[in-house]
Amino acid sequence: MNDDQRRLMNRLQQGFPLVPSPWRALAEELALEEAALRQQVDDWLADGTLTRFGPMFDVEALGGAFTLAAMAVPEPRFEAVHRLLDGLPEVAHNYRREHALNMWFVLACDSPAAVTRSLEHIEAVTGLVVMNFPKEATYHVGLHFPV
Repeated sequence: MNDDQRRLMNRLQQGFPLVPSPWRALAEELALEEAALRQQVDDWLADGTLTRFGPMFDVEALGGAFTLAAMAVPEPRFEAVHRLLDGLPEVAHNYRREHALNMWFVLACDSPAAVTRSLEHIEAVTGLVVMNFPKEATYHVGLHFPV
């Protein structure tokens, strides 16, 4: 990364400006061009440097529910199951772990009942057992990776 890219990446980790023209505010703050900032984020999404860029909502505060879930997916089926889960709108993110339960994902639904239905649907379409690990407590971790 060049210096401008580092400054942008570090700044984005601190939050996005909550103003009517956030890209313009960010460009002014960093003394960079607004279009270049937008393009850089698009480039990072395209090349995998960023896997997502967008707001994080507290689904429970909005009346919904979420859970962490995991499955033991046979390696020959891993990519197919991964793509299937990524195609479900309630799957917030889905990732591989080096563990017997090698596929982990978060479901965000509009109700606890919808979480249960989603887990049952995933079991039905994959033929695999889904382990449900609902949240027991909330912790806020202000995580920042300086680059």
